[in-house]
Amino acid sequence: MEGTPPRRWKRIAAAARRFNKDGRLVTGARKARELLPGDDRYGDPLSTAGKKPTDFAGRQLSDLTAESPGVMRELGLGALQIWQALSEAQGRGQGEQDLVILFTDLAGFSDWALEAGDESALALLRDVGEAIEPPLTERGGKVVKRLGDGLMATFLDAQRAVDGLLEGRARLAGVTAAGYDPRLRAGIHLGRPRKLGGDYLGVDVNIAARLVEAASADEILVSDRVLAAVDSGRIEARKRRFKAKGAPKDLEAYSLEPSH
Repeated sequence: MEGTPPRRWKRIAAAARRFNKDGRLVTGARKARELLPGDDRYGDPLSTAGKKPTDFAGRQLSDLTAESPGVMRELGLGALQIWQALSEAQGRGQGEQDLVILFTDLAGFSDWALEAGDESALALLRDVGEAIEPPLTERGGKVVKRLGDGLMATFLDAQRAVDGLLEGRARLAGVTAAGYDPRLRAGIHLGRPRKLGGDYLGVDVNIAARLVEAASADEILVSDRVLAAVDSGRIEARKRRFKAKGAPKDLEAYSLEPSH
């Protein structure tokens, strides 16, 4: 307001800062996001990796407030979270081709790497890549990106994805490092992600990523869509509890092992 005394502006700014940093309000805003439609973890690098204006806004908001969380951060991300959910519900960001989306990572790698050091960690990751990636690419898998101790790959065929991953996991048993035995976790989902440049985005990608997060060491966790697309005589499936914000409510997850 024109003519407002400087002291009043200072009082208003101080009140706004107190509001933004109020611990109870921040906690309440975070809990409120869990009740909103869409991914309540929106704002992490995975959920904001696209090139849409909302993705850019989410990245900027997350980066600017990463070291200073507050109510305004949660409200801003909540609004973008709702917009993302509405866009997905209307079919925006969906591709036109069914793709199998696979994510992997190594259980306990980060803790071990902190003690082992960069040189040992890099040497192990090279050995892991040589064990896991050839069985995937030989079956038509395309590595989209490497994510530290894991990767994201896509396939046109679910059975080939599962077969390649099972072989890669078996080959990994021969890889060791001082004080650490790498154990693979994997998540696989079948959907229609949207391709942007060399990457894929959308709710189906998020589902595959959440599956790998829910998997235990040495476990391959797949969605019911993947299970329906593979030969039931070649695998054994055990239903697992799985819940992820933004995933279809009727989506089910299964732990796979080769049949004996």
